Amino acid sequence: MERFTIVFSGSGGQGVITAAVMLAETAVLHEGLNAVQTQTYGPEARGGASRADVIIANTEIRFPKVLQPRVLVCLSQRAYDKYVGTLQPGGLLITDPHFVKRDVRVDARHIAPPIFDSVKDRLGNTIVLNVCVLGTLVEVTKIVRPESVMKVIEQRAPAGFLELNLKAFEIGLELARGLSV
Repeated sequence: MERFTIVFSGSGGQGVITAAVMLAETAVLHEGLNAVQTQTYGPEARGGASRADVIIANTEIRFPKVLQPRVLVCLSQRAYDKYVGTLQPGGLLITDPHFVKRDVRVDARHIAPPIFDSVKDRLGNTIVLNVCVLGTLVEVTKIVRPESVMKVIEQRAPAGFLELNLKAFEIGLELARGLSV
């Protein structure tokens, strides 16, 4: 396994930190890998800047911060503008066209599936946007197995929201399968 460095970024309330925690837990608890997750966010509960770093490796992880991510997820224009320049050359950029207008040319593969519109139209609830993004990331990178993530979703989903979260994850997987990357 290669060392993966991932940055999830967006606005407070979008669940980027939760998605990062779920990915790290999946790697450690169900894939036998090492992982570290750190987070930063603005003082506002909702709407402020939010960032979560995840490092996954099969070797020891000696530094917990991601300086130059291999994968960058941006779910707000502010996050895109702030972090796109940190993306590793040849890395993977995941954005949603509902939130981000790509205006900077970067040396990276860029995918922009309609994640927000898909969860809104198919589920009627965008609160699970983060889980859908996680599905897309997992399918594109193959960093962990989808069934392992589903186990973590089953453990972490709030009461009454398990089915909604699992459906959102499946939509994310489907969106990624429909892309050419």
